[in-house]
Amino acid sequence: MEIAQDAQTRRAALGALLDGAPHGAAYLIGPVRAPIGYVVLSFGWSIRQGGMTATLDEVFIRPGVRNRGIGAEVLTSLPKALKGAGLKALHVETPRAATRPQSLYRRMRFHPRDEVLILTREV
Repeated sequence: MEIAQDAQTRRAALGALLDGAPHGAAYLIGPVRAPIGYVVLSFGWSIRQGGMTATLDEVFIRPGVRNRGIGAEVLTSLPKALKGAGLKALHVETPRAATRPQSLYRRMRFHPRDEVLILTREV
């Protein structure tokens, strides 16, 4: 799903992460000289979850290498790596109608949280 956002806002958000802001991280997927994708995480804190959490804010894999298990590999290795840094939970948002990504997320042990509804107020 493409994010509806003007280029200046997107550049500012990504620039802060790439400059080392502690509120998130961007990771390349694949070899440094020829990456095949990337993931972007936003970090937060949750009393309910017992500490640091992350939201998988964006994931992209080049169309030519999709459907080869790369997304599943990333979603398996990323939580393991971040657990060592104290991560308690990894969240993902996906459109309700996007059944294909939901299928992958469920296979990777992401579960809907029926007890809460996430509401957003932009400021």
